Amino acid sequence: MSQFTIPGTPIFGGDEARRGYALNKMCFSFNDGANREAFRADEEGYMERYGLTDAQRQAIRARNVLALIAAGGNVYYLAKFARIFGLSVQDIGAQQTGMSLDAFKDHLVAQGN
Repeated sequence: MSQFTIPGTPIFGGDEARRGYALNKMCFSFNDGANREAFRADEEGYMERYGLTDAQRQAIRARNVLALIAAGGNVYYLAKFARIFGLSVQDIGAQQTGMSLDAFKDHLVAQGN
């Protein structure tokens, strides 16, 4: 298997999965509307319930998806968190590339996506 990198996209492997387990478990819980409401009502308590690290908590407070990825978050689980705040996967992609949302959408169209 060849190794390749995509600029702005960190590789999610075993170490990241272990480091981000609590964060990803919390984000998975957002599949349930009651859990999304519980998070909105008491973010700090909800993060405590899942045992997030200080770095993960800071990134949650800042709504910084890139910092969450760096803290072991898996983009598929983080998308559930991002949706609570009206962010799409395209918003996350724009953050990853450092582009505005409109520039990122134009880039996708230019690539045929």
